[in-house]
Amino acid sequence: MQSASPGPAPRRGGPPLRHDESPRRVTLLELFFDLVYVVALALISRSLVKDLDWHAAGQALVILAAVWWTWAITTLVTDMYDPERSEIKLLIAAVMFGALLMTTAIPEAFGARGLVFAGTYVAIHLGRGLFLMPAVRHDRQTQKRAARIFIWFAVSAVPWIGGAFVSGDGRLFLWVFALAIDYLGFRLAYPVPGLGAVPSTQRNVTAEHLAERYQQFFIIALGDAILTIGTMFSLERHEVENIAAFGVAFATTLLFWRIYVHKSGELLPLAIATSREPNKFLHTAPYTHLLMVAGVVTTAAGFDLILHEPEGRTPPAWAAVLLGGPALFLAGRSIFEYEVFSRVSLSRPGGLLALLTVAPAVLFLPTLFAATAAMLVLAGVAIADLRRSYGRPPEAPAPPH
Repeated sequence: MQSASPGPAPRRGGPPLRHDESPRRVTLLELFFDLVYVVALALISRSLVKDLDWHAAGQALVILAAVWWTWAITTLVTDMYDPERSEIKLLIAAVMFGALLMTTAIPEAFGARGLVFAGTYVAIHLGRGLFLMPAVRHDRQTQKRAARIFIWFAVSAVPWIGGAFVSGDGRLFLWVFALAIDYLGFRLAYPVPGLGAVPSTQRNVTAEHLAERYQQFFIIALGDAILTIGTMFSLERHEVENIAAFGVAFATTLLFWRIYVHKSGELLPLAIATSREPNKFLHTAPYTHLLMVAGVVTTAAGFDLILHEPEGRTPPAWAAVLLGGPALFLAGRSIFEYEVFSRVSLSRPGGLLALLTVAPAVLFLPTLFAATAAMLVLAGVAIADLRRSYGRPPEAPAPPH
């Protein structure tokens, strides 16, 4: 990951919109901003295995979706607005502070610190709107865009804050409802009575910048897996078992990277730039990358299990984590491939089918064998990718029209 190279000085005066001379590469401040999410993903994966059951899995998914949305919307802001302008730098720093405060509440988000988590989430999104609307007051269309987004987040703030004052399933239900409002509003381009939806002309993207941001966040997710491997590895058991678990975890992480990068990950900027409607990427990218990130975070939680409890049969909940993580990743990767090439390689659904097939058998095997089975499935997908492209000219992206 590289930061933007020195370029023309940012424009002074007028709304802080991104112009032709604005940097196309990611700025150092944006990379600094991402550090918060290294901690957030690590805490989410740890909370998933703390009391592993379906209820805990649902809570972890809600937390991940909320954390992801603070990053995704901020990334779109830095794609539309000039990240070299002082106003936008201040905004990024403020969101970073809020995201870090929100992150500290993750372990007790469904406990005593629910109001801190939800209140900070709401403050990030509403505060951004309150900051941008006066900053772009000289551009009426852009100000209306900011107002539409603000109104949708104001609506979702009610179940977010309301959920913080109830406990158990009530909180989970209200926060899922709030997330549905946030995600649906984005998908529908934030329609508001009297203002309409955000016009398609205001949804243009900067291909190189936006693609690099999504690539970088996926690397952050892989960083969570590496962090788990490094911090959870111990030699309390037999050394051979420890090394085997360590090797399986590392190989799985490496395969995630290889499968993501192969073709689609490499060609993402070109696919956006050559698309007839680049803004279509916005309709699916936040969701496909969320699936892939969720897969990696879930698998990182599984590493915690195999590095501590490699013996005995694999409980169903553990099998769901060890096989479900790669399954989520492959599902997201399938849609991602369609975004770039308008087709899905057979190795993707083949890998999902293989994971489903081995699921009953791993229940009778030690946890390390379940993790090894998932790793072998990913290895099969990576080998199929290599065989399909070996000796052939590079494939040009062909995003759907």
